[in-house]
Amino acid sequence: MVKGFSLKIGVIGAGYLGNFHLQKLKNFSNISISGLYDKNDTRANEMSRLHDVRCFSSLEHLINSSDAVSIVTPTSTHYKISLLALNNGCHVFIEKPITDKLDDAKKLLKKAKKVNKIIQVGHIERFNPGFLALKKINPNPKFIEVHRLAPFNPRGNDVPVILDLMIHDLDIIISLLGNKIKDIKANGVSVVSKSIDIANVRLEFLNGCIVNLTASRISQKEMRKMRLFSNKSYITIDFKEKTLEEYNVDDFKPVDEKNKKVFKIGNENKKYIIYNKPKIIKNDALKAELKHFVNSIQNKTHPETDGESATEALDLALNIQSIIDK
Repeated sequence: MVKGFSLKIGVIGAGYLGNFHLQKLKNFSNISISGLYDKNDTRANEMSRLHDVRCFSSLEHLINSSDAVSIVTPTSTHYKISLLALNNGCHVFIEKPITDKLDDAKKLLKKAKKVNKIIQVGHIERFNPGFLALKKINPNPKFIEVHRLAPFNPRGNDVPVILDLMIHDLDIIISLLGNKIKDIKANGVSVVSKSIDIANVRLEFLNGCIVNLTASRISQKEMRKMRLFSNKSYITIDFKEKTLEEYNVDDFKPVDEKNKKVFKIGNENKKYIIYNKPKIIKNDALKAELKHFVNSIQNKTHPETDGESATEALDLALNIQSIIDK
């Protein structure tokens, strides 16, 4: 592994997402891009010229010239490439999901621990400012409803919609509620691809919370919303618009109504609905998660979306998929 003044990061995969990874990383002042690799030589050379970074003809050569790598390749290749990188002393950032097989994910965790390297997985919605605002509220939901809908795109169809889209929300749900699940009901259908394109899942947690999730990659319109219902409160997050809205029910009109809207309901037993839409500074979530990766390496801290949490999300996703496949 190369030692030097700045962290050297290589990008593996120069496709749609790889292009964005290169775009963000080249603007970081505390790292340098060692280069890129893609098995498609034409695409690799195109991205090399666009971003003015070195193009490697060998995956092994890129890894040996890097301190860390960003793996932006099809899911089926994640395990093999990540293992190679870890074996050669690299920290790894892996676009979600961590792998397509639970045993492979566990092997990567074991290897990373043995060689004392970081695995961070690209569950980007954890860096969405709407979700960051939700964490400050620290809700105790009794029911959660999630819709993640997207128009059809050939990219990403190497895995079912549960691993392609729904896994974002499964990761978030586990981060909020843990993984103590009492019951799972799921169904899905294949419409345009060879795998499941639309799925609906009902999760019942041991604490009594019910979560209903719908994911589709054949929708006419894009939607990425989560609604959380608690006793006397309702919160909605729009991941696409990066906003959060909160509604609370109270018996008394709030003294401080600054930045809030108050609605009176009922006659004899009057109650008040207090609406709040906190001001959120919108960020670049991809830039934020890559910066988090760099900081975790340089400060020797544990990443928020580490391999362990990604493996928990994968385990749940594969369990759901097996139920649908029955």
